[in-house]
Amino acid sequence: MNGQSKDRDWAAYYAKTGDRPPRETLLFALDRFDAAPDGLTRFAVDLGAGRGRDAIEMLRRGWRVLAIDAEPDAIAAIRSRPDLPLQADFSGKVARFEKASWPQCSLVNSSFALPLCPPDAFMRVWQRIRSSLLPGGRFAGQLYGDRDSWAGRDGMTFHTRAEVEALLAGLEVEGLDEEEDDSVTPRGEAKHWHVFHIVVCKP
Repeated sequence: MNGQSKDRDWAAYYAKTGDRPPRETLLFALDRFDAAPDGLTRFAVDLGAGRGRDAIEMLRRGWRVLAIDAEPDAIAAIRSRPDLPLQADFSGKVARFEKASWPQCSLVNSSFALPLCPPDAFMRVWQRIRSSLLPGGRFAGQLYGDRDSWAGRDGMTFHTRAEVEALLAGLEVEGLDEEEDDSVTPRGEAKHWHVFHIVVCKP
C-alpha cells in the first residue's frame, strides 16, 4: 500500500489479503490483452502491490512486473511467495505514489490503492499513470466514491461520479462499475463502500 498511516499494521493486512485471488478488474484487463494481441511488450506496473495477489497473476501469465509499494515488507513478501513463478521477471521498488517514477508500460494496475494518495498529489499521480501508458495500454484499478464511509479521512482521495468520468476523458472506457455495499474491511471493521471499478485503454 502507499503507507499513509504509520500506525496501520500492514503485516497483518497482508496476511489477511495476500492469498486472495486477483482482482476482477485486473483479470478483465489481462483477458482483453490476451483476446487481441497488439504487439505491446507485456510489461506492467503494480502500484500499491501489497503481498502480490495481482502481481503473481501477471507473472503467471508471462508479464514482466514492477511492483511499487511504500512498505518494504510488501516487496519482500512477494519475493518470498511460494507461488512466485520460476524465471519470473519481477522487480520491486519501495516508494510512495507521489514520489514514485516508472518507465512506459502496457498496464498500470492499482487495486484499492490509489485512494490512499493524498488529494494534493492525486492529479500528479494520475497524469503520471496516463502518460506512462503506451498507446493500447490499460489502467485497471479502483477509486473511492464520495459516499464511502471513509470520505473525509486525512491523506485519502475520494471522487464523485462526474469527477471519475472527467478523469477518464480521452480514454476508452472498457469497464466502469459503481458499487455501494455495507460489509467489513479485511481488518473486520464495519464499512460502507462506495467504489468505482475501472478498466480503461489508452487510444
